[in-house]
Amino acid sequence: MTQPNEQAVMTALSKVQEPELHQDLVTLNMIHDLQISNGNVGLTVMLTTPACPLKGQIENDVRTAVMAVPGVQNVNVRFDANVRADNRISGRLNLPIKNIVAIASGKGGVGKSTVAANLAVALAQTGASVGLLDADIYGPNIPQMLGVAEMPPPQDQKLVPARAYGLQLMSMGFMLKPDQAVIWRGPMLHSAIRQLFTDVAWQEVDYMIVDLPPGTGDAQLTLAQSVPLTGGVIVSTPQDVALSDARRGLSAFRQLQVPVIGIIENMSYFVAPDTGHRYEIFGHGGAERAAQELRVPFLGRLPLDPRAREGGDEGTPVVISAPDSEIAQAFHELAKQLAAQVSILSFRPDPELKII
Repeated sequence: MTQPNEQAVMTALSKVQEPELHQDLVTLNMIHDLQISNGNVGLTVMLTTPACPLKGQIENDVRTAVMAVPGVQNVNVRFDANVRADNRISGRLNLPIKNIVAIASGKGGVGKSTVAANLAVALAQTGASVGLLDADIYGPNIPQMLGVAEMPPPQDQKLVPARAYGLQLMSMGFMLKPDQAVIWRGPMLHSAIRQLFTDVAWQEVDYMIVDLPPGTGDAQLTLAQSVPLTGGVIVSTPQDVALSDARRGLSAFRQLQVPVIGIIENMSYFVAPDTGHRYEIFGHGGAERAAQELRVPFLGRLPLDPRAREGGDEGTPVVISAPDSEIAQAFHELAKQLAAQVSILSFRPDPELKII
């Protein structure tokens, strides 16, 4: 019987494309720990993110390609992941953070913070190391949404991030008295946001999710000037006016040379629990149409579900409190799409103009 060899297997794998990066797995150096014994082939595919949305397709393509090699009787495909870092971050900041993703909205009231919190937890549930930075200086409510009242004590003159649901968490809310108003602009705002990065003892982070204040004001400008943003996500609602809101958010990111990762449509529809009937309370498709018109990825839509609001009020995100719900599954899919877009950005040749 013909015995397969490493060269034959690698040649077969060189014809397997990573479906989003559009390069073969061998060129991308994604094949590791190849072992061949008596017709049995074992290998590890090193993904660019543990949240890879097309993992199943890659496994099937690898298995099909290797099984076609003469002499192969069985294929054992294992997976690991190594999230690529945005090199601009390490070039400017001495921080163990690989990617920084800003979650923004053109206006308030679209559920941006709820989306940021649940996306971060969903990413962490894939096995990624995730930080959540509440940069909504004027309304820092992420700690309440995650049920965290205070930070650990400082160590070595550094703030120590709180921990919740697998996340590292930092917020100005930890340093303010209840109901204290923040009336900052300019230098004070710039200093506060920068310190939330540089004066905090972050452990290694694959994805730092940053919840920005609504609108397009000083905080967005400060963040883009303080740290290199891997990309930004715009949260909008379904109605047609979402197009103008999304356009403002997109314009702000582009002026600041921040790649737009995509648009999320929140509160897209409501499914009545008693009848199962679907109601499009705020219209339908405005954010998706905006994404098409503005030529940016549409990451997906989220239903209107009272459990998302309840989870935020009670400090238990809906991806934790109702993991089998439609909205929780939608958050998991959005987390995968976000991670995939970050991976695509990491392979773009021009780091300043990645998605336009």
